[in-house]
Amino acid sequence: MTYLDIVNSVMIRLREREVSAVTENSYSKLIGQFVNEAKRQVEDAWNWNALRKTLTATTQADIFNYELNTTGSRFRMLDVINDTSNFFMEYRSSSWFNDAFLNSVTAETGEPRYYNINGLSADGDTQVDIFPIPNGVYTIRFNVADPQDNLTEDSQTLLVPSEPVILGAYARAVAERGEDGGISAQEATALAASSLSDHISIDANRFGDELIWSEV
Repeated sequence: MTYLDIVNSVMIRLREREVSAVTENSYSKLIGQFVNEAKRQVEDAWNWNALRKTLTATTQADIFNYELNTTGSRFRMLDVINDTSNFFMEYRSSSWFNDAFLNSVTAETGEPRYYNINGLSADGDTQVDIFPIPNGVYTIRFNVADPQDNLTEDSQTLLVPSEPVILGAYARAVAERGEDGGISAQEATALAASSLSDHISIDANRFGDELIWSEV
């Protein structure tokens, strides 16, 4: 569904007139804000299939820091693969990396096996350190769940399931306007939570292995 479709779905539930643009009036703008708040809540609740993508970094010899373009700060790392050497890379803490870089006479070079998230670039993208320091060209694949930016244009399409977003925005609108003969804010919030749970269950069936806990 588009941003405008979602806003009008909420407006209908509120028994309000549909609009031709999200910015048509102050109330539709408010509903648009609620839609983005609900979208963020839904996105943060699960690693949705629709948000998953693979980012690729090609290393250079003696360069250990790489920028994951377009990620921002809300993404979740699923796994990291050294695609050239064909193995999964392992996460290591910042203190582990500091020890590897600072407490060695000569930092180790070779095929990268470990990674660490290390801040944001000047344009707001996540930076990643890898170790050992590459001794040549390697292709590193970062599989991530990367939430969509706030919806701003009427024609923008929502990536995550629309129903829990609509119901989440509706619950916020009911709470904002108070009781008016419809359902209560508590009931609306419960409906949104139930819808979110149902859609997570549907999406999770595609990734059954991620719901299996193994002893470490």
